[in-house]
Amino acid sequence: MKSDQTNTETAPDTPIAEFRNATKTFGDVVAANDLNLSIRRGEFLSFLGPSGCGKTTALRMLAGFEAPTRGDILLDGQRVNDLPPHRRPVNMVFQHYALFPHLTVAENISYGLRQQRPRPSAPEIAKAVDRALETVRLPGFGPRRIWEMSGGQQQRVALARAIINQPKLLLLDEPMAALDKKLRRDMQIELQTLQRSLGITFVLVTHDQEEALSMSDRICIMRGGRIVQVGRPRDLYDRPINRYVADFVGKSNFFAGRVTERSGGAAALTTASGRLIAGSATSDIATGQAATASLRPEQIALRRTSTGDTGEVRVTVVNRIFLGEHTEYLVTSDDLGEFLVLVSRQAEATEGGFEPGDTAHASWQAGTALILGED
Repeated sequence: MKSDQTNTETAPDTPIAEFRNATKTFGDVVAANDLNLSIRRGEFLSFLGPSGCGKTTALRMLAGFEAPTRGDILLDGQRVNDLPPHRRPVNMVFQHYALFPHLTVAENISYGLRQQRPRPSAPEIAKAVDRALETVRLPGFGPRRIWEMSGGQQQRVALARAIINQPKLLLLDEPMAALDKKLRRDMQIELQTLQRSLGITFVLVTHDQEEALSMSDRICIMRGGRIVQVGRPRDLYDRPINRYVADFVGKSNFFAGRVTERSGGAAALTTASGRLIAGSATSDIATGQAATASLRPEQIALRRTSTGDTGEVRVTVVNRIFLGEHTEYLVTSDDLGEFLVLVSRQAEATEGGFEPGDTAHASWQAGTALILGED
């Protein structure tokens, strides 16, 4: 989808792409609702959310496969609502790669170049294909057939086909969904390396939180067609604005109650059983308001003996899952119910492992919790 527009000078700080009050409806269904987002040059941005949240619709509006019902899509500062996909400086890698099985690897990769008018010469096309294959670490694979390639190799072919036209924006629609876990992790690293080396802006759509956290410079969390929060992975993990984001980005334990103390950025919540949980407040919540305390499983320590701390919780181990470098425990207490604790191998070496039915003592540092307002 290489652009054939006349090139114009663009200020370097101009976003590569923008959504301005962009809304897309299909009949009575609002797929994307009033999206406002600037995508920076050279960044790796991910749209993250469950099925039906609007992330793929947002990607398709960038690609030109869908036009906004209201609002605007801008590329390089220019409105492109009515510009067809093949005239945008954008390429897309689809979930199932959309490779042509009857063509060789080289023919698949060069397909876009061969559609250009005027068409590059055969030596120019061959040189560009070799360069693209080198970039995705498949040198010499040009003569092979697609059905002779593994899933990971097919994904690289799809990437090579996408980058050969040197797009300004590369869109990735869950391209690793069909890969096994180890290969998916390997491809995540390769995609990051490729993005840095090419300097192209990557926009990824995924429902996999781990994928988004590990690869992205920024993540755009979506829900019900709307953007909920945009930020760096660490910021979204440490400072979610509400329970939805805290629950979707990583694992968390949630304890409902009412705000009983409020001072500056700090707050304390009292649960229905009377337990006080103190922490920092991430939204404008007031005393007496219903709220939720969020605690990450890795923030909780699990010990065999009591420390006598007033914030300690006596628990019974319900289940354990060995995860290699960590063990995840599901525990239950009389006043907080069930919650998760993630214990490192180092901590287990000190305390020893726990088995279902064991009694233990859970605790966390004062102020560790996040006090979140209602979504």
